[in-house]
Amino acid sequence: MKQHVEEAARRARVAAGLLATTPRAVKDAALNAAADALVTATDRILEANAKDVADARAGGTPEHVIDRLALDAGRVAAFAQGVRDLAALADPVGEVVRGSTLANGLRMQQIRVPFGVIGMIYEGRPNVTADAAGICLKSGNAVLLRGSSSAAHSNAVIVDVFREAIAAAGVPADAVQGIDASDRSSATELMQARGLVDLVIPRGGAGLIQTVVEQSTVPVIETGVGNCHVYVDADADLDMALSIALNAKTQRTSVCNAAESLLVHKAVADEFVPRVTGALRDAGVVIHGDAAFEAADPDVLPATDEDYATEYLGLEISARVVESLDDAIAHIRQFSSHHTEAIVTRDLAAAQRFAASVDAAAVMVNASTRFTDGGEFGFGAEIGISTQKMHARGPMGLQEMTTTTYVVTGDGHIRA
Repeated sequence: MKQHVEEAARRARVAAGLLATTPRAVKDAALNAAADALVTATDRILEANAKDVADARAGGTPEHVIDRLALDAGRVAAFAQGVRDLAALADPVGEVVRGSTLANGLRMQQIRVPFGVIGMIYEGRPNVTADAAGICLKSGNAVLLRGSSSAAHSNAVIVDVFREAIAAAGVPADAVQGIDASDRSSATELMQARGLVDLVIPRGGAGLIQTVVEQSTVPVIETGVGNCHVYVDADADLDMALSIALNAKTQRTSVCNAAESLLVHKAVADEFVPRVTGALRDAGVVIHGDAAFEAADPDVLPATDEDYATEYLGLEISARVVESLDDAIAHIRQFSSHHTEAIVTRDLAAAQRFAASVDAAAVMVNASTRFTDGGEFGFGAEIGISTQKMHARGPMGLQEMTTTTYVVTGDGHIRA
């Protein structure tokens, strides 16, 4: 397996060298060709995906995981459109981040350039295969895609379709390669291919991310789990708060930007807690709540610290009444995964203080947590949601998939 991964990485390095100077028009043509090919291959993709879903169900896989794995024609069309949207975006490669003429006459420019070879290690979401391939190609990077064995059939078809399309458009097929997921060691070999792979990005559950962070010898950008909160402030529009809380929790439960915890200021608790408890119950949501929520509904389960720290990824939520904005912020800072936090309020000062204090990659003011997404932010697709504090934080689009180089131009300058 080590030889297999190293050979793929060497081919990727060659492809990356060519991609680094490929004109935008050629990359965009390849992306549009890939998007068209994905739509054309919808039946092939769905046939392969049906095998993955059947195997997952036979193995007792939880439904929230199957929801991430399962594709339909609409989801295929959506990730194909995401690839097409990337073609319409500005090319980050060659962008001048800053520049100036120094006192000695040297002209200095900091310019965006690709990383080179990206290793993606991710769990059973086949859309990630298309998203990652498209983002890496547009940003001039070659990508090695190591998905999960649970999505092996789906991923293999998507990779094949992508490779065929970009090769026909004049981009090296080896810019997009799949890594065999049948052997667990392939992930280890990919994350330890230092010198051949420039960056590894894990995308999935906490266990996967922690394993990659701890075992990788290649630099890692973490995409984090989503223990996201909705806080209903003392000065909230309660109709708005109800709509946002329901959307954040129930619009799609199996994703990292779904809300997992609800906080309500005590000043509005008497009115809002019974309303939101009833609405969540009617939507099939199990509530793990404090005494105030338990008093509102006998079906509410008593909440523990473990509940407040849990990313449920299903129809469950933790809930608590807080004494103040400060109490809400303290609760979030204790239990947050630093992904997305939301406040519902008409108080501008409270919104500003919340945004400055909760320490999250994204903060929503009077909006659902579900908007933390590359597509919703206008990035086209996304490579993941980074919850760390390095150069990439939040939805990782094209710019986050580049680094920079300094180009300094002189006229025979020498240093005294």
